[in-house]
Amino acid sequence: MNGLEAVSAAFTLARSEDHAALMPYVTLGFPNRKSSLDIVQAISQVGADLIELGVPFSDPLADGPTIQHSTQTALQQGTTTRGCLEMVSELRQRGITQPFFLMGYYNPILAYGVSRYVTDACAAGANGLIVPDLPVEEASDIESVCQSQHLALVYLLAPTSTQERAVKVAAHTSGFLYLVSLTGVTGARQALDPNLDAFIRRARQVAHTPMAVGFGISTPEQAREVGKSADGVIVGSALVAVIAQAAEPALAAASFVRSLKAAL
Repeated sequence: MNGLEAVSAAFTLARSEDHAALMPYVTLGFPNRKSSLDIVQAISQVGADLIELGVPFSDPLADGPTIQHSTQTALQQGTTTRGCLEMVSELRQRGITQPFFLMGYYNPILAYGVSRYVTDACAAGANGLIVPDLPVEEASDIESVCQSQHLALVYLLAPTSTQERAVKVAAHTSGFLYLVSLTGVTGARQALDPNLDAFIRRARQVAHTPMAVGFGISTPEQAREVGKSADGVIVGSALVAVIAQAAEPALAAASFVRSLKAAL
């Protein structure tokens, strides 16, 4: 089963079980290399349907302070792009089977070499890429390599996007369409955007893939609400905050992900 097929199968399985797919986000290398691997393994055992793995970068413009802190900590401890790919490989060697999406900015990919990065990511065991600062108009190079490797390339759609823009992004995304639930950066929020349901319905009209919602989903209750309308629910900052505050990060992460899955 190639990367795209594995992603499709995960969403199909979740749908057959009558719940939205849960996709937690973990920063590779945070709070340290070993702990981040243990965290991913722990959440894979308690309900994560897919897993988003953050590749640290010094200027994460789409991320709020929680994830910014985690990426800076990982970088200060020597986490590199190559090291992240090695961690993906090690996670696969541990027997984790859920689809992995590498969430990383374009600058490190460009520095690594676009074709080499995609090829190495696929060889390591990644199923897809999320590149939040890469617009469709500038993505032809990485898109073609991802297609040749059967690797998903996910684009983000903002609630401020025009319908024309939504059609274009939905046509190019593969694996799933990432719906940004709010205007702004990542980070826990007290409440969901009241216009989110309307945004999901509008995106559904043009989507050719499953749709997953991220940014600002902080609690099991919010995950449940989003899961009523979307095909997938992405939780990042809230999980990273739990990890940052925990004496035993893997156990704390597993407990939080378990509560999210129960709510879905």
